[in-house]
Amino acid sequence: MRYDDEPVFRRSKWGNQYYANPRNPVGLVLIVITVLYVGTILILMANRAGPFKPSPAPAPWSPPPYDYSRPSPSISPPGP
Repeated sequence: MRYDDEPVFRRSKWGNQYYANPRNPVGLVLIVITVLYVGTILILMANRAGPFKPSPAPAPWSPPPYDYSRPSPSISPPGP
């Protein structure tokens, strides 16, 4: 096979950086997977879907229900 001598990663000409080699089948698959992943994330961000979905708006504030009722005067105990 002609790809046997091609490495999966090659050193960049700009320093100590490496990149996936598109001449190697494994490197080509890594490039395709990366492009699909980044494209999917960008589409989700643009549509505000998935993990980028905004949290639902909180319900408008309302005071707690008043559930305390004073006893009627006829039931209250006599004073001293």
